[in-house]
Amino acid sequence: MDNTTKKPAVLVISSHVTRGSVGNRAAVFALEAFGFPVWAVNTILLPWHPGHGPSTRIVPDKKDFDGFLGNIQSAPWIEEIGAVLTGYLANEFQAESIARLIGKLKSSKPELTYLCDPVLGDGDALYLSENTTRSIRDLLVPKCDILTPNLFELGWLVGENTPQSVSEVTRLVSKIGAPAMLVTSVPAETTSDISNLYSDKTGSWRAKHLKYENVPNGVGDLTAATFLARRLSGMTPPQSLQHTTASVLEILSQTASRNSDELTLESDVASLLSPQTNVDVVKLER
Repeated sequence: MDNTTKKPAVLVISSHVTRGSVGNRAAVFALEAFGFPVWAVNTILLPWHPGHGPSTRIVPDKKDFDGFLGNIQSAPWIEEIGAVLTGYLANEFQAESIARLIGKLKSSKPELTYLCDPVLGDGDALYLSENTTRSIRDLLVPKCDILTPNLFELGWLVGENTPQSVSEVTRLVSKIGAPAMLVTSVPAETTSDISNLYSDKTGSWRAKHLKYENVPNGVGDLTAATFLARRLSGMTPPQSLQHTTASVLEILSQTASRNSDELTLESDVASLLSPQTNVDVVKLER
């Protein structure tokens, strides 16, 4: 897609925090930076990420959330939407409502791209209730065109332990059967490195990079949105993998240099759009 072509709107459904760069705060920022109009739906309102401490949670009830998505479905501008990205969900009812909406959108526009970022957990622990995680797995994952789990989420989705090697990751990727997958936090040969692995029917590629400790929240949200923006902009999967990894790595480096406990996206638009960090992408044998 060139710069003279009108870009499709992206419907983004995830969490919202007042302070910080997680959920919709990260995803909307990234997509709009790439020039995509965004329709944002908040699944929960929080003052800050729960990792910073206890806070008030505001979650729309089922009737209101259903009605909200129903308004979107019947909106006169619905044809503007060319892609959907879903992230953090607050309960299983939201997955049910979203699945219905995606079904309706795809029935009228089969070419619509749906990226599911299954925000389930990390470090061998779930963030969500089991009912919610099952709903995401059973209702949303089968509808997606691109799935972006982290290492723990990949294992959980197929009912196995967290994979510990690239070969285990590629085996589990094939079990899920999503059309395309970007798996983050994949082990590398040394403990100082980590990688992102992309796979679809045409092949698998890995982008290895330096591993950061004490990473701020929101990296997964930023990765999913940036990868989607790159794909919608016409980059090939390997190019999208390389540029997305480079952008996120560069932003992490600059966030660390500022001693910030949140991603400093507002200061790093250049790194998001035109990263200077070199990341090698290697095609894997199958």
